[in-house]
Formats: sequence, C-alpha cells, structure tokens
Amino acid sequence: MLQKLRALKPNQDVSKSVNFHEEYLRALRSKSYIDFFDKAQFCIHSNQNKYSETLLQPDQETVHTIIDATILSHKPELKNLMLDYFHISAEASLLCGHLLKNINQIQCNYQFIQRALEIMDNDDDDSQEKLKLIIAELNSFILTNPFSNLEHHHFKLVSDENSSVLNRLNSMRKKLERNFKMKRYLKTLEFCVTVVCDMVAVTTHTLSSVVTQSLERELLHLRFSRRFLGKVCEQLDMATKGSYILKKDFDTMSRLVDRLYDDIEHVRAMVQLCLDKKIDKFCVQIVKELTKSDAGFGKKVEELKEHACLCLVTINRSRDLVTKEMAKMCA
Repeated sequence: MLQKLRALKPNQDVSKSVNFHEEYLRALRSKSYIDFFDKAQFCIHSNQNKYSETLLQPDQETVHTIIDATILSHKPELKNLMLDYFHISAEASLLCGHLLKNINQIQCNYQFIQRALEIMDNDDDDSQEKLKLIIAELNSFILTNPFSNLEHHHFKLVSDENSSVLNRLNSMRKKLERNFKMKRYLKTLEFCVTVVCDMVAVTTHTLSSVVTQSLERELLHLRFSRRFLGKVCEQLDMATKGSYILKKDFDTMSRLVDRLYDDIEHVRAMVQLCLDKKIDKFCVQIVKELTKSDAGFGKKVEELKEHACLCLVTINRSRDLVTKEMAKMCA
C-alpha cells in the first residue's frame, strides 16, 4: 500500500511526455462527454431554472448523506476537508453552468450579425430598406456583452479556493502516509509479540491467556486502523487528482473567457461606430469586416463550450469516484 501511495506522487517526467492535445481530442470523442454535452444542451435550451443543479452529479445532498453515514463523521478534520472539496467542486460546476448559459446567449446574439449579412446578400431588396434592417439587427446585437456578468474575479475566486483545498489534500495525504508507515512497523511488532506470548504460554498458561486476549483486542484495532487509512488514502488520492485537473481547466477557461470578452467588446465598438456614423457605405464596410472575423470567433466560442462541458464531466467523474469509495466505508 505504501508503494502505491508513493506512486501517486506527481511525476514531472511523465507529465511532460503526455500529449495533451491528443488526450483532449480523445476526451471529446468519449461517450460520457457526448452524452453529457447533449444533456447540457437540453437543460440550457429548455430554460430550466435549476439547470446548474441538474448538471451536478452526485448532488450536494447525496454527498452530505454519504459522509454522515461513514466514520468520517467522527473525524472532524477529514470530514471538513472532504466537505470543502465537494463544496468547491459544486461551485466550479455552478460557474461552468452559468458559462454555458452565457455561451448560448452569445451564439444567439451573433445570429443578429448573421441576419445582417444575409440581408446584405439579398440583392432583391431596396438598398435603403436593406440598411434599415441591418441597423435594426446591429442595434439588437450591441445591447449587452453576455460575459459582463461573468467577470474574471469569479474564476479567480473559485480557482484560489480550489488551490487551497488542493494544498490541504496533499498535506493530509502526506500525514496519512506517515501514519501508514508507522502502522506497518507496528504490524511487524505484532508478530514479535505473538512469538513472545507463545513462549510465555509454555510456563504460565493463565497469564498468557490474559495477555493474549488484551493484545488481540489492540492488534484488531491496529488492523482496522490500517484498513481505514488505506480507504481514506484512496479517497484523498481521487479528490486530489480531481482538484488538480479542475485547477488546470479553470486556468484555461479563464484565458478563453478573457479573450472572447475582448473580442465581443471590439465587435460591439465597431457596430456602435457604424450606428453612430449612419453612413451607408461605412455601415456596409463594417459588416463586411465582421464577416471576415465571424468564422474565427465562432471557433473560439465552440472551443470554450467544449472546455466547459469537459470540465463538468471531469467534476462529476471525480465526485462519483470519491463518493463510491466513501460508500464502501458504509458497508
């Protein structure tokens, strides 16, 4: 078990050799991702009031029930750590849900631009009437930037809290690893004590019986403690890996959100300039410029949506693995 614990420590050489692009593409092709993506799209487009809670599995109520049913409920330090882990992963899931909702709004907003482009391509319309329609669509577009309510500090707040939990998980793992090593030495001592008791039994059978019964109780507690440590270490390992991946995912999404926010503000500024000038040729030229950048922008939006869904899948998978390990302690 100790060797397994050591093997769980991050290996810098292995990390560097991983082709993250291939891993990312493989994840996007997985059935779990595709199923979750469809579920997320349905929740968001159906305008469910609690779509974020629907996307989180297992939910917080289930998690609390499982924790209260395990021995962790009598270990305040461990219990609080695991509760904090589940809390921050739930907060991250909530933020990803809001992000998907905002992405959906962005895609709806850009339909105004698409309609303006379609109006421009329609040569059957009178040019003046065409311009009025274009201006109407552009006015609808500049009303708001959907990312305005999803500021950078929201990502930073969740990321900082997650980093704090990650550090505590690592510290607890090291502490339990030391305890596990001590239990291993005590197991060796168990064998030595048993041999001594057998020797004593040759001369004083009654004394041996009393001592042996007492030692058996202590050694049974020792074996239980080792099993408990092993199970808790498994939980901490899964939670640590989940927190580490979440940290990387949020770093990536934060950069993508910042970049898209700037892109949207740039487009809104161009559209506002077009509307302020109210010059036919100028408006047409700006809309043509928007056409050139539209494909690239759409690709960025899809990339962010993929990252958000993949992050939600990872959060749920980590929560599921940890709760399943906890459920074993209830048995």
